Amino acid sequence: MSFDIRKKGKHVKIEEFVKKIKDRHEETKTMLVKSQKEMKRYADRNRKEAVEYKVGDKVLISMKNFSIELIKRAMKKLTEKYIRPYIVKKIISENAVELELLELLRIHLVVNVKRIVKYWEQVEGQKKILSPLVEIEREK
Repeated sequence: MSFDIRKKGKHVKIEEFVKKIKDRHEETKTMLVKSQKEMKRYADRNRKEAVEYKVGDKVLISMKNFSIELIKRAMKKLTEKYIRPYIVKKIISENAVELELLELLRIHLVVNVKRIVKYWEQVEGQKKILSPLVEIEREK
């Protein structure tokens, strides 16, 4: 002979508690979705479309992380921000490209796209102003 220990009938207090918890759960879910959308909107404000490079494009290399030995200048603050246009030889991935570099420049041929900027040719008729070369005399 078996019997059910649970009482049959309505448990008003428990049903109210469960309803209250479900309502809070739904409210919390909606607030989380709202805050996620707001965070995404703020994060996307400063994002730009990624520049896509093709084989044959001309790019400039950033001098930001070069050591002074590679730059061969007396003062780092006098160096250029970007150096000469190089040609994209091969696309490795969306984040890396292989460049045709001079052998004098002792860096790896594969460069991250954060370190390069697309080179824009001068518009026809635009004046090309060359800055004079600065020579620094060193003590021997």
